[in-house]
Amino acid sequence: MNEPAHDGGTEPPQAAAIPVRLIGTEGVRVCLIRRKSSSKWGIPKGYIDPGDSWAQAALDVADEEAGVLGHVLGESIGTYDYNKGDVSPTVAVFLMEVLEERTSWREMRWRERRWCSVEEASELLKNHRVWPMFDRIAPSLAPMSSNPRPSG
Repeated sequence: MNEPAHDGGTEPPQAAAIPVRLIGTEGVRVCLIRRKSSSKWGIPKGYIDPGDSWAQAALDVADEEAGVLGHVLGESIGTYDYNKGDVSPTVAVFLMEVLEERTSWREMRWRERRWCSVEEASELLKNHRVWPMFDRIAPSLAPMSSNPRPSG
């Protein structure tokens, strides 16, 4: 992956993951998260530590916030900006294949995760800034759902 390591500048960029996995007869499932005090679902995202790549940061934040491990699928699928206090961080978004799901993880006291179909994830993310990117990749995930691999 040809991406720079983060240099720790004044306004650190963020990275996010859209975790997906293929589950037997259920097909493709998407992992969404939310704070337990919120009704809004989203995806794992966070600041990039100095020296980390965007892709590594996306994997790290998926582990911390959702308790899922895996690898990124290709390059970033795009970026979005959002307001956080006095700054407007840019978030690089990666599609992530989940290979392992932890039963306990760093932020499980504050966050919950939910596995849902591609269609349900698209609906739950409709008001999220990542939705246009997710909506673009959803059609490429849907065929996997109709041709599930046997689990095992």
